[in-house]
Amino acid sequence: MERSGGGDPRQTLRLLWRSPQARSGRGRPPKVSLDKIVGAAMALADREGLAAMTMDRLAASLGVGTMTLYTHVPGKAELVDLMVDSAWRELDLTRSGSWRDQIEHYAKQNTALHERHPWLRMVSTVRPPLGPGLLARADFLLAALSMTGLSATEASAASDSIVTFVDAATATLAEHTHAERLSGLSDDDWWAARQEFWETIFDPARYPAIERTWRNGGLDRSAAEAAVRAFDLGLRALLDGIAAMAQQNHRSTS
Repeated sequence: MERSGGGDPRQTLRLLWRSPQARSGRGRPPKVSLDKIVGAAMALADREGLAAMTMDRLAASLGVGTMTLYTHVPGKAELVDLMVDSAWRELDLTRSGSWRDQIEHYAKQNTALHERHPWLRMVSTVRPPLGPGLLARADFLLAALSMTGLSATEASAASDSIVTFVDAATATLAEHTHAERLSGLSDDDWWAARQEFWETIFDPARYPAIERTWRNGGLDRSAAEAAVRAFDLGLRALLDGIAAMAQQNHRSTS
């Protein structure tokens, strides 16, 4: 697990916002740009995972020496921040429709983002990179939630709740999507290899709620299908709760 926000703060902020760096004007132009480095790092992580994205392998993929990378970015900690924020900048944050339409659009965008970049689930963003991707996302969600009539404090908390749920749920969906590639086993094959558990180990008397749910068809779906249902149900329940809170606030002030 990588953690964002672990690099040098001044350097990271300068790189995130592409603050210009003074150049002497002498010498050859650089072989690679910062944007090219970040793009190559993301492509390498997409193909082989975040752990495989080392500075040495990244340099090799770009056809430059490792020290060349360090003339653009101090190290992997800062590079991970750039990768995460660059991924967030891929989100289509078009503002149209109701507040709920916009949040649902954001959730779908996030699902697609994690499918494209499965390594995102391996980065903790509790201390997020303070870049344009983060701010664009935050501004989009707060603007949508301002349409509900919630107070600024409530809208901020609702935004945090949406980010927390959507990020976790879409990471789980991405895990299911990429599990077969990573393990070499399909969901059906994985469960078939563990059929003995249900036949000889599982005790219905000890776990009656599971048994009852199973007999009533509640578990008649694949793990991937269950993750999709959980995502849809969880998002709907979260947005229903926000809508109910906004309606209650409206009644109390009218």
